[in-house]
Amino acid sequence: MYRGARILGVIPARGGSKGVPRKNIRALAGEPLIGHSLRSAGQVAEIDLLVVSTDDAEIGEVSRKYGVRVIDRPTELAADNSSTEVALLHALDVLEIEGQQFDVILVLEPTSPLRSARTILNAIVACVEGSASSVLAVRETRENIGFVKEGLFHPAVPGAPRRRQDRNPMYVESSTVYACRVEYLRRTGTLVAENWGALVVPEEEVADINTEEDFWWLEFLMEKRRRKNND
Repeated sequence: MYRGARILGVIPARGGSKGVPRKNIRALAGEPLIGHSLRSAGQVAEIDLLVVSTDDAEIGEVSRKYGVRVIDRPTELAADNSSTEVALLHALDVLEIEGQQFDVILVLEPTSPLRSARTILNAIVACVEGSASSVLAVRETRENIGFVKEGLFHPAVPGAPRRRQDRNPMYVESSTVYACRVEYLRRTGTLVAENWGALVVPEEEVADINTEEDFWWLEFLMEKRRRKNND
């Protein structure tokens, strides 16, 4: 609980992954991918209940070894085109039947294994103390972002300096963490808000595993960090 608000953490983990089969329980640096998120979230005392929402028995079995509650998601809510929101609302419904009510819901995608407990706590604080209905993690970029139309590049910021270091920073949505007021999610069915709060996350925590190459790169990066910490 944080300032009187009950916090629910949800790790949505479908069994059907097209890009990397079985990625949520595939080993990364000697631990199932989902385990990295379970460990970091488990360090946040402000989370009243942490659950894994899954349609997959093996993912559920792995998750239970970390001591967390598993909510069995119906197959029809775990299709390729199913939104994250339907999994969140289903989890809330299941828990509400048991008499459990929450004020804020956190979304912790298992594909972001570098997310820290500090960042999770910062998302809770931003959602509870701020005025935004929903909060999303963003990462800074100074790249020249734009649109391509009829073969021509149109910068999103016309006249931006050519040198990267001279540009004003822009921000890109990161899947690292989302936090939303349960009342807002119930009322709208979406995490997206007109007053969407932004939580800038450190670059070293930004990761979203969707391909084999992502796995290889994270393995390399995490091993490099391990060696540095042991030196």
